[in-house]
Amino acid sequence: MRTGRRALAWLLVVAGWELLGRTLLAGSHLIGVHSGIVAKLVDNAAVYGRGLAYTTGEALWGYLFGNAAAVLLALLVVLLPWAERLVLRLALVVYCLPLVALGPLLRLVYGRGDGPQITLAALAVYYLTLVPLLVGLRALPSSWLDLTATYGRGRWATLVTVRARTSLPYLMAGLQTSVPAAFLGALVGEFTGAERGIGVLSILALRSLDTDGLWALMVLATAVSLLGYLGVAAVARRIAPETPPVLLAPSNATRRPGWRRVPSATGGAVVAALVVVGAWALGFAAVGLNPYFAKRPWHVWEWLVSSPDAGANRAGLLTALWETTTVALPGYFAGLVAGVFMAALFSLSDRAREALTPVAVALRCVPIIAIAPLLVAALGRGAVGTAVVVAIMTFFPTMVACLYGLGRLPGQVADVFATYDTPPARILWLGRLPAMAPAFFASARIAAPTALLAATVAEWLATGSGLGNRMAVDAATSQYTSLWATVVVVTLLALVAYGIVEFVESRVLGRVAPEQLRW
Repeated sequence: MRTGRRALAWLLVVAGWELLGRTLLAGSHLIGVHSGIVAKLVDNAAVYGRGLAYTTGEALWGYLFGNAAAVLLALLVVLLPWAERLVLRLALVVYCLPLVALGPLLRLVYGRGDGPQITLAALAVYYLTLVPLLVGLRALPSSWLDLTATYGRGRWATLVTVRARTSLPYLMAGLQTSVPAAFLGALVGEFTGAERGIGVLSILALRSLDTDGLWALMVLATAVSLLGYLGVAAVARRIAPETPPVLLAPSNATRRPGWRRVPSATGGAVVAALVVVGAWALGFAAVGLNPYFAKRPWHVWEWLVSSPDAGANRAGLLTALWETTTVALPGYFAGLVAGVFMAALFSLSDRAREALTPVAVALRCVPIIAIAPLLVAALGRGAVGTAVVVAIMTFFPTMVACLYGLGRLPGQVADVFATYDTPPARILWLGRLPAMAPAFFASARIAAPTALLAATVAEWLATGSGLGNRMAVDAATSQYTSLWATVVVVTLLALVAYGIVEFVESRVLGRVAPEQLRW
């Protein structure tokens, strides 16, 4: 009976969509109608199939390389805890590099092969897995660490026997979130000059106003991403424990006074900055990139600080920065709130979870680089359209991470609630939400740079304003110094936003999850 009602509901949705596309939105090029989408899929099955296979292969390789890099970086942090801040800052800087600027540069380095697509897919993936994995590697009681220390076990033995098991749920959350991200990274790479793939076909459909063709390509991309997401979820159900077997004990580590933390944090930031600047200059020189388009740090410094036009340059950059910030900030918070709300709803209602999970996954799996112009056209070229794009990009990782976090309620606590016949809503408020805090803040840290990247992509494709549009115009007009200065500003803004979230996280987790503040 339930299956019949669900099928009837989906049938009504499809019929309503078809009617809307053929009446009110006919000729608007905003949505494709189902009959037209099916016709495109049938008529172009061979072409679409080859393009889908090519893009899927790129995304798969990027997914494997990116997640392997995330695991290796996490292992490095566990074995060398003093290097954690440096590793995370460098990883964040690389993740923050705007795809708008990085894609063409990779195309120049790799040429016309699939190197840019695989690299961008890996870069879009690794940070989404690294952050929750580090949270999971910390999610164990201090008594377990004391036990391994009593037997004289070192960090490697503790990692293999204890930390690896506790990190599995968080690792699987990252692996699930990164499935659609890998496909998106491959698409962006194809947008920079590839010869085949779904991204190339999407460009042709956009330029020819072939709305049904564009939606047909998005359906294919969504289907592949959804299959990957569900496949990782099936693996997670088999290998990840449902609930923690023991209550997480408070950490024995004492927090250093603020006056002692400031020099350490400042010194770490200076070291990270020196490493980034050195890698920038030496890396470009080693690859042999022409300084005409691959600017060095001193070129950016001159453009921003020491040249006669530096004041005007900074003024234009600050104006674009303000435009991007005013849309990224509300989209960021809207995505976080929507993700937490949806995760809470799923934890309370199996029916809601069954009905809305495909919609939530499809919403994120639809390539945002193709849907962004349609959203902006439907909602306007102002702040609302771009903020919606940002919210969509930040919503899905937050929902997945929080859904896993809500399931981290310790077994003893769940037993106490069951003994008193506590209602599910009260269990959610008193138990599951505090248990979710580490996962929520991990997703909030990921969402901070993601919101900026999403805003720049929307501005690049559709709005004609902000830092994204500025980078697109600079690239088109060969204003490469301005382009790299904008990249630096975007990266610095993402680092500041990340630092603010990290500061709030340390204060909250010090009360509800102190094990996250030490190794």
